[in-house]
Amino acid sequence: MFDNDPIDRKKSGVNRYRVYRSSEDSSLVIIDLEFDDLNNVHQTQATLRNLWPKVEGTMMFNPQARIFEIVDAKKY
Repeated sequence: MFDNDPIDRKKSGVNRYRVYRSSEDSSLVIIDLEFDDLNNVHQTQATLRNLWPKVEGTMMFNPQARIFEIVDAKKY
């Protein structure tokens, strides 16, 4: 489903994404979407919340969305 891109990530303002899968439970997946504009974040979150009921129970269970801001980062 993610590869089909039903929310059109690029058009939604996504600059980068990362997909994480738990090494202990392969059914647990976290998708990190990176944006430049907070308005795009809120619009995409609303789009996802409208999409999820259509696929919950078949492709995903208990989807959740959280908004985080980077407050510090350093690359070594």
